[in-house]
Formats: sequence, C-alpha cells, structure tokens
Amino acid sequence: MTSRMAHSHYVIRGGLEGRERLRILSRVMRPTTRSLLERVGLGAEMACLDVGCGGGDATCEIARIVGPRGRTVGVDMDATKIELARSEATEAGLAVEFRVSDAGTSAGAAEFEVVYARFLLTHLRDPAALVAQMVGHLRPGGTVVVEDIDFRGHFCHPDSPAFGRYVDLYSQVVRRRGGDPDIGPRLPSLLHGAGLADVQMNVVQPAGMAGDVKLIAPLTMENIAEAVLTEELASREEVDDVVRELYAFAEDPRAVVSVPRVVQAWGRRPGS
Repeated sequence: MTSRMAHSHYVIRGGLEGRERLRILSRVMRPTTRSLLERVGLGAEMACLDVGCGGGDATCEIARIVGPRGRTVGVDMDATKIELARSEATEAGLAVEFRVSDAGTSAGAAEFEVVYARFLLTHLRDPAALVAQMVGHLRPGGTVVVEDIDFRGHFCHPDSPAFGRYVDLYSQVVRRRGGDPDIGPRLPSLLHGAGLADVQMNVVQPAGMAGDVKLIAPLTMENIAEAVLTEELASREEVDDVVRELYAFAEDPRAVVSVPRVVQAWGRRPGS
C-alpha cells in the first residue's frame, strides 16, 4: 500500500467499536449485496478476494456462495477486525482466509475470478490506483465488483437538523482526509479507466421506519467523532448533541431514515 492509502486517512473508528457498527451495517446491506454477487455471476467453486473486508461479513457471505470447494480471501488493515473475522468464520464453519494488509491488495498473481470491495474507495486519495491493483488480481475474464456511497443521497423524514449536520460533518471530514464521500457515481468511470469491459451499474438504498437501518446514522456519527474533533469541525458538546439527537430520531416510530445512496458497479477483465 502506498502512503496515499494509509490508515491515518481512514475516518471511521476501527477496532472492536468499529466492528460492531460494521456488523449492523452488514445486516442492512446483506440482501442487496447478496443480490449483486449473484447478479455478477459469483457461484460455486469460484475464487474471490474481498478487499478492505472489515469484520468479514461480506467475505463470509461470499464463502457461503462459493462453497467449500471454492476459495475466499479477505484482507483488511485493521488487525483487530481481522482477528474477530477469523474467529467468527471458524465458528460458522466457513473456510475463509483472512490477512492483515495495509494494501488491501498487494502485488500478486492473477488468481481470482471475482475481486470485490465495499465502502473502501470512498476513503482513498487515489481510488484509481486501488482499482488497478484489484484488476491485477483477476484472471482473464474475471470481474471486479465495487459498492460505494453517494453521501449526498441521504434522506430522512421529517426534517432533522441533527441529521443534516451529521451528513455535513461526515462529508467534510472525509474530504479533509483526502477521500470522496460522493464517489458512487464515479465508480463506472474508475472501472472503465482500469481497462475493464462490459461495465454495468445499479443503485440501491435501504431505508426504513424501524430496525437496524435507523441506527446507522447515530453509530456512524459516534465512530467519526474523534476525526471530527481532530479536524476541528465541531466541538465535543456539539458532537455529543448530534449523536443524542440522532438516537432520539431513530427511536421515533414515525420517522423515516435512509443509509447513503449506494452505487454498485462491475466490469470484466478482457480475455477468455
């Protein structure tokens, strides 16, 4: 990994606290991610690499699809999350290889039929460089699959000043750290730029009036708090107020809350 993709630029808290947020986010995203993986042709006995796998929820979903005769590898820079992912995969009886890596994808052989990344490119100074590395791990004819956010697409009802402030603070701090909180619409062009063919896209956006989907905003605000304070974008008092108001909003059974708009894009490496 180059320094442009180093851990210091990552906005959302890692470790155990970050893992719990990812667990809830993965439950929200599971139906649409599963549908995407099936749509791109991931199937039994295939080899797949999950880049920036976090707590390994999507990696384990991939392992269930490819089965025991397939191969699933997950890589992430957060050693705590990787250790938790290993333990949870073992408990679930899934054969997954997890690696700690700053690079997400280091130089290596073209050994995978699918290379996947979710909510990773948004945090990188040079997402095109990572996409190129992902392509390098594909066998000819293999597929790169990416999912990422367009944070502008967030919505709630009724209007919530705390929700608006959260969206603003998240967007600002990601940009301060060199990322792009609205990268979603750029994904097809990034895949085209890496030489992929047959590039396609889809848009999904979970939302609801109850359940896990309403917890993503307050949990994310909690997990970016230190980055917001470090960048001096808000005071501790304001951050605490926003978190408290977001939880209260989530508890209102009449309130509607979405996650960011999510763009899914995929493309094929030319060759047989």
